[in-house]
Amino acid sequence: YDLKTGRLLWECGGQTLNTIPTPVADKDTVYVTSGFRGNALQAIELGRTGDLSGTDAIRWSHNKSTPYVPSPLLVDDLLYIVAGNNGVLSCFDKKTGKPHFEHERLEGIYGIYASPVAAKDRVYVLGREGTCLVLKKGPALEILATNKVKDKTDASLAMAGNEIFIRGHEHLYCIAEKK
Repeated sequence: YDLKTGRLLWECGGQTLNTIPTPVADKDTVYVTSGFRGNALQAIELGRTGDLSGTDAIRWSHNKSTPYVPSPLLVDDLLYIVAGNNGVLSCFDKKTGKPHFEHERLEGIYGIYASPVAAKDRVYVLGREGTCLVLKKGPALEILATNKVKDKTDASLAMAGNEIFIRGHEHLYCIAEKK
């Protein structure tokens, strides 16, 4: 939509019902995902108008292991997505859609509502049982650390400066370097 007028600029079909994940974008592509009663991931070229369904504006698409709740993570040339709400992660080349790794089980994480986040050379994936995996950012799945709070967690991690905030069902946690 045009932010000033509210006029529809473009639209594109192909997502599943009840789309929850927030799209992510870089300067020329928006990445949309959904995973309720089906699977859809589309990389859509920005700057087009009209109905883009079935056109070359869809740079690439993928139709398995897409998220129901968690939003994708776009960092550098990598697009990370969670499968459903499960502890399963995939990573794609954002330009080509070629998987670097696909449908990899994350040890110790069973359910995920939180979106993965990144800082510096790390990716953080928080599970609903309070387990957070710290991954090395890159095209290979490499777990650097496993941390756990004694609380249920559904919200995405919030990062501010050198602090990480975790909102649990019972408590708010702040993790920071001890000075």
